Amino acid sequence: MRIRSSFTQSIFIFLTLLIASQVYSYYAVFNYALMPSLQQFNKILGHEINLMLDDSASLGDQLNIDAPLRQRVLEQLGVTIHAQDSAIADEYHHAVTIDLMSEEMTNELGSPTDVRMMLGEQSYILWMKIDSLPGSLLRIPLSELQEEDFTPLFRNSLIMAMLIVAGGWLFIRLQNRPLMALEKAAKGVGRGEIPAPLPEKGASEIRSVTRAFNQMSKGIQALEEDRTLLMAGISHDLRTPLTRIRLATEMMPPEESYLAESIISDTEECNEIISQFMDYLKPVNRQSFVHVDLNEIANEVASSEGGYEVQIETKLHQQLKETLGSPIAIKRAVSNLVVNAIRYGNGWIRVSTGMTADNKLVWVCVEDNGPGIEQSQIGKLFEPFTRGDTARGSEGTGLGLAIVKRILSQHNGSVIMNNRSGGGLKVQISFPASKSFP
Repeated sequence: MRIRSSFTQSIFIFLTLLIASQVYSYYAVFNYALMPSLQQFNKILGHEINLMLDDSASLGDQLNIDAPLRQRVLEQLGVTIHAQDSAIADEYHHAVTIDLMSEEMTNELGSPTDVRMMLGEQSYILWMKIDSLPGSLLRIPLSELQEEDFTPLFRNSLIMAMLIVAGGWLFIRLQNRPLMALEKAAKGVGRGEIPAPLPEKGASEIRSVTRAFNQMSKGIQALEEDRTLLMAGISHDLRTPLTRIRLATEMMPPEESYLAESIISDTEECNEIISQFMDYLKPVNRQSFVHVDLNEIANEVASSEGGYEVQIETKLHQQLKETLGSPIAIKRAVSNLVVNAIRYGNGWIRVSTGMTADNKLVWVCVEDNGPGIEQSQIGKLFEPFTRGDTARGSEGTGLGLAIVKRILSQHNGSVIMNNRSGGGLKVQISFPASKSFP
């Protein structure tokens, strides 16, 4: 599985280098400290054994088995000679052969020699089988080389490795903290927010990116203010002549009422288009979010949009959690869905609410029994100026569902649209429950 997180990648590379460093350290200690000592000991031991062999040869190869040959050798090296069939010689058969020492000892003694090592009760023990001493084994206790001598090395190495890993983790986390703040701010910009300038901290590269992001955020804020001002000016400049046109139309003589009604309808449609543009471009202020009851929103929309011609059925969850958001914006999103269902449905609409099984999301669902939407068009309906012309007519401005999607984006919500099995369309919008809202 590919690791994509830079934090995880850094930790993985760090651990890999640390393990490689530890392996090399043990390799260096073994090859440049331990092995030279063993080789030096091997030469001294070989020299002493050569003296012993020379002395034993002068005695006619009569060896005193299981007894010291020379007091000096016993005192200095602790070398003892044992018969191969003695009880203590079983240690030799359980010991591990050391090829390097066997080869060097063979060269020192001029006779094939098998050197083996095992861990005794008190220290490591060398066993040697020399062809020059048939039927005999040499036992040399390495009293200066004990298992406990390696314990501090491994323990201290482990402690140092843990400290290095902890320090590396803390260092990488501190380095990544500005990036995490930058990611959070970028997501806020994606939801239409204008975050406060980020502090320029961390490495020089991260400070450069943060500085560029702050400049971009400042530019977006200026652009948003210009756009808001522009739309407000356009709205005012367009609605003023539209109002005059409507007043003049209402003063037209009765015989031209058919023409007056058409003009009034056109002016109302123009006003509605302007309102939808303003709603679509309206920024969000997350600081003003309050707890919103979706049951209350659904009831209000059903009461205001329903009437004699259209009956809106409601099915509300009794213990529905609240969500954080703008009541006006959420009501506008639900209202747009209901209006869309009224426009394209065949007189039956149902508005329902509920929660997901994990109680993390609350939702509102709007269903109708209209012609539905072609599957290929469902993914495009929430784009601005897009209408489901082929399936549900061509009325509207094409901004209703785009406004719904924008409101959901501002509230960390989501939308699911499907055709009903019994005919018609089903649209469900979900919001984070208040406790799980960031």
